[in-house]
Amino acid sequence: MTATHPTLHPPQPARLGTVRALMRLRAYVGPAMAAIVASMAAYLVAQLIALAIPQVLESIVDGPLADGDRAAVVPLSLLVLALGAGEAAMFALRRWLVIGPTTRVEARMRDALYAKLQDLPVSFHDRWPSGQLLSRAVSDLGLIRRWLAFGLVLLVMNLVVIVVGAAILISMSWMLGLIYLACSIPLWIVGYRFEGRYSEVSRRSQDQSGDLATAVEESVHGIRVLKAFGRGKHALTSFRARAEELRSTEIEKARLDASIWVWILVVPAVALAVCLVLGVVLASQGELTVGQLVAFFATAAVLAWPIESIGFLLAFSLDARTATDRYFDIMDTENEVTDPGQPVRVERPRGELAFRDVRFRYQDSPERFGDLLDGIELVLEPGETMALVGLTGSGKTTMTALATRLYDVTAGSVELDGVDVRALSREELRRHIAMAFEDATLFSASVRDNVLLGRPELTGDAASDPAVAAEAERVLEEALRIAQAGFAYGLPDGVDTKVGEEGMSLSGGQRQRLALARAVAADPAVLVLDDPLSALDVATEANVEAELRTVLASTTALIVAHRPSTVMLADRVALLEDGRITAVGTHSELLRESEHYRFVISSLEDEQRRVRADASDLIEDELTAPVETKEAIR
Repeated sequence: MTATHPTLHPPQPARLGTVRALMRLRAYVGPAMAAIVASMAAYLVAQLIALAIPQVLESIVDGPLADGDRAAVVPLSLLVLALGAGEAAMFALRRWLVIGPTTRVEARMRDALYAKLQDLPVSFHDRWPSGQLLSRAVSDLGLIRRWLAFGLVLLVMNLVVIVVGAAILISMSWMLGLIYLACSIPLWIVGYRFEGRYSEVSRRSQDQSGDLATAVEESVHGIRVLKAFGRGKHALTSFRARAEELRSTEIEKARLDASIWVWILVVPAVALAVCLVLGVVLASQGELTVGQLVAFFATAAVLAWPIESIGFLLAFSLDARTATDRYFDIMDTENEVTDPGQPVRVERPRGELAFRDVRFRYQDSPERFGDLLDGIELVLEPGETMALVGLTGSGKTTMTALATRLYDVTAGSVELDGVDVRALSREELRRHIAMAFEDATLFSASVRDNVLLGRPELTGDAASDPAVAAEAERVLEEALRIAQAGFAYGLPDGVDTKVGEEGMSLSGGQRQRLALARAVAADPAVLVLDDPLSALDVATEANVEAELRTVLASTTALIVAHRPSTVMLADRVALLEDGRITAVGTHSELLRESEHYRFVISSLEDEQRRVRADASDLIEDELTAPVETKEAIR
């Protein structure tokens, strides 16, 4: 039995009909519609040429061949050759017309999806696995492009060709034509039933593909952990189970596809057999000429591909409909963190940051657990450094995320210089408030680009100006000095060295220092630091703190402190307890007045001593152990 795995798929909206669902693409397809229609026209001309060839064959059989006039056969044969060449030219034109425009449709849709993902709040990305997003941005959009360029054109035009061809067959022999059409009725019944079943399986298959992509991405990003704990085989077993689920679903799709192909191949063959028997009888009775009979079956042969393709094209269209649904799952997501209609401008912020009766609860958190932050009242004066301390899980990181609207408050307000941050545009707000996270994330770019990420005016084309380039170099050098990240100059290409995906080619401490340099380089009015020194050794931490004091002297700062030494950077300390700020004061004041603060600081000191002891033991083992033991330690 195949193992099942939980997936993170948000609730799906009510499904639209296939045509209505695919019609939602018209906003993106609009600029390419003329090319698609022209491609349809070229394909229709090609098929009409193909349908004209049997008429020429009828003339040849009933004319020169019946009369024995061999000379008259040559021009008609050349006409058939010319028609064949024209048909081939129209097929080539069809492809040429549509390929470029549909690739641009795909590019527009991918750009829109990426922009939407950048715009959606962090709460959305908390709920959605990255593999699901990746599969929508790559495989689903590629499928939609192929359907627009190939599936849509052929489906619409093949239906037209079938209608035209049926009319020609009836004009040749109404009896044979009606019999041929009557035999197609089962195809429409089977096709209608096929749609509902195939749509469900197609959606399941594409969702499982996204889950599989998530599993691959997680294992690649966590490869160090898997290797360190020897869990590679476990990860492989889990991956195989997911892959087996997808394989089973694909087999189910193939069975459904095969079931309709049986009908599509057998029914026309039966129809042709019946028509052949009846046609021979009619020809023997003189009701049909031999040429008409040849033309009838030649026309039926031309219609064979359009009829046979209906099953494939129907399945293709249903896959495209599912891909469209999945695409609009993202595009229809309502953004809860938006810019105001008339944003307020704060030209030169003084840097006062205030939390006014702030309450917050994560969207998926049950109400019985109450608010994570329950009436936060805290004011940071301009230029003040405030340390935020509390036990694990007290909401410190969440509180810092509210300042830049990574999440919006459930109630109350966060204010910058007395202005609710929701009244500012997000771009302006995040220009005035910069963050450095404990889990430092770098991008697959150069050290320079990572550090100057928050200063777009100093990068890109602007850097071609010598004055701008000189300013960029000054800012970069100062930020790296403050963050004690001078190691960047010793990398193979210096500060132009690419750090690799998520900066995993660097150590944790190096990534943290570059992330801190990035926050400092942004030159914000308010600096929010979520324990940015946790991966640093004691000596480096002391040097960073000494340099940070020069920055913090003129910048408002909110620092989540997990170490007593970080608390010492602050002018005042805020104690977060059970979702509330229960005490604010200097370190010495809180030590004297707050029992809970003494307990928190004691916990931080114990943790810091344990970490330092573990590090010392490791160094001692390395120095005293024999060679073979050193290798084991490494």
